[in-house]
Amino acid sequence: MKDAIRQRLSMLTIWLLCQIAAVIASVWMLFAALVGSRRAWTLAVAHDQLANAAFGGHEDETLSSRAGKAARQGKRWACIFCRLLDRFDPNHCEKSIEPDEGKSLRS
Repeated sequence: MKDAIRQRLSMLTIWLLCQIAAVIASVWMLFAALVGSRRAWTLAVAHDQLANAAFGGHEDETLSSRAGKAARQGKRWACIFCRLLDRFDPNHCEKSIEPDEGKSLRS
C-alpha cells in the first residue's frame, strides 16, 4: 500500500513539473515566434509530438505523420484531419510521414 501511495505521489510530482515545463515552453515558443527564431518551429514539433502521445500515439511521432499513415488506410478521422491541414500546406500529412516512427506503414 505504501509503495502505491509513493508511486502516485511521484507521478503527481512529475505531473506538476511537466505543467511548469509546458508553460515555460509555450512562453518561449511565443517569444521565439515573435523574434523569428527557428526554435519556435522546434517547440511546435515538440508540442505536436506531445499531443500525439496524449492521443495514444508514439511519443516521437507527430500527429501529421500518424494521420498520414491512417489516411493511407482510409481512416475517416485521418482523412478529415489531413484535408484540414491541406488548406494550410498542400499534401502536408503525406509529406510528414515518418516511416521509422510509430506504427509501421504495413500495419
